[in-house]
Amino acid sequence: MFEDVDYRGKKVLITAGADGLGLEMTRCFHRAGASVLICDIDEARLAQAAQDLPGLHTAMADVADEESVDKLFGVVQEKLGGLDVLVNNAGIAGPTGFVETLSKADWDRTLAVNITGQFLCARRAVPLLKQSKAGVMINLSSAAGHLGFPGRSAYAASKWAVIGFTKTLALELGPYGIRVNAILPGAVEGPRIRAVIEAKARALGRPVEEIAAQYEGQAALGRMVTARDVANLVLFNASEAAGNISGQALAVDGFTQKLY
Repeated sequence: MFEDVDYRGKKVLITAGADGLGLEMTRCFHRAGASVLICDIDEARLAQAAQDLPGLHTAMADVADEESVDKLFGVVQEKLGGLDVLVNNAGIAGPTGFVETLSKADWDRTLAVNITGQFLCARRAVPLLKQSKAGVMINLSSAAGHLGFPGRSAYAASKWAVIGFTKTLALELGPYGIRVNAILPGAVEGPRIRAVIEAKARALGRPVEEIAAQYEGQAALGRMVTARDVANLVLFNASEAAGNISGQALAVDGFTQKLY
């Protein structure tokens, strides 16, 4: 497995790193020897991660809040003393429902976390990445970042925005040797996707089992991806093995062509 790569000496920040995809990435970077700092809005999960992974640095932060992000990067300077890898992982599922049923508050919050949060973190990270000899930024998008997603317009819009943001930053930062890529997971098995499936079933008035079958079968490989699948791609992308990969939208989705 790719997590066996040696990251000793690398300084890594992972947003929303205390649960789900972020926690799997945290475990893999930590196991590979990196100095890792994670932020999250869940204090209990941060404490549990720190207990499970000795030497892990943690900070409470809401990436959608400018002041909170500024405080986070104060902790980055204090605990890591610099930055080599930023993983912009924080994101929310947003509302489920057709566009005419959505509230502006739900729309605004989805974009605030999923794209403005990446902007706020990137803005503070770039000066540090410029000081690194091998700066890398990895932005989490989604299969919904290159496909339409009925009933999930806020989420899809935010994840498409991540792609444009990523490609633009790759051009801006390439002259400084900083690589910027987006990772596009398909449906990731776990509690979060099961909650989305249940919400979609309610919105459509259809059985949960029917919607679950659609999600499980929407990829050519006929299965959902795992958190480890995504973490392995992130670790590869952050490594020297991916030294000439930048500005890319890298899918790990079993070849999904349609979202339900």
